[in-house]
Amino acid sequence: MAELIVALDVPSTAEAVAKVETLGDSVSFYKIGMELFTAEGPEVVKAVKMRGKNVFLDLKFHDIPRTVQRAVTSAATLGVDLLTIHAAGGRAMIRAAKDAALAVGARAPKILAVTMLTSLDQTALDDLGVGRGMSEQVEALGRLALANGADGVVCSPKEVAAMRAALGPDALLVTPGVRPAGAAVGDQKRVATPADAVRDGSTHLVVGRPILQADDPCAAARAIRAEMENL
Repeated sequence: MAELIVALDVPSTAEAVAKVETLGDSVSFYKIGMELFTAEGPEVVKAVKMRGKNVFLDLKFHDIPRTVQRAVTSAATLGVDLLTIHAAGGRAMIRAAKDAALAVGARAPKILAVTMLTSLDQTALDDLGVGRGMSEQVEALGRLALANGADGVVCSPKEVAAMRAALGPDALLVTPGVRPAGAAVGDQKRVATPADAVRDGSTHLVVGRPILQADDPCAAARAIRAEMENL
């Protein structure tokens, strides 16, 4: 069954902990991204883990292989469950990240490769000088990542069905850009509903503002989980 991950897109540990405590048992998995981690560092990861939650550390490592290897080792010692790298870092970097994760042993984090950011569209791809179309580029990066040890990919809901077909049944497919029907899309350009994403093969859905900014965050989380489960 697909898992719901709530994005803790807040500026401080105090606010993150408050959100986690407000959501209580309705959510068990949280994403900590660059804004929060840059502001608070490892302490915010520890604070969420201390409350019995799983952590998706979304820092999108992209550097020379040795640097990424050391960064993954540091993240793994915090007990994170999912961790992102950029597939565009290449074969050696992806392998270095996976080797560092495996060295941790049974508590190794799963390595997720970022294909193309959900804020990008075909025009942006053209601006970057990428000759492939968006779907072709996402699939090519996904295949590269899994062939070199990644456990799965982060991709737009619009690419999930194709990625499931391309990468097989065991790949983790983590999808941001998920919005309940009728919700504002914000700065995400490639979005889908929770039901759409799960139906197409997503294993983890990342949702932030529709839950955190709801009048009743617990009810919003439960509603999204119900949509995920009742296809």
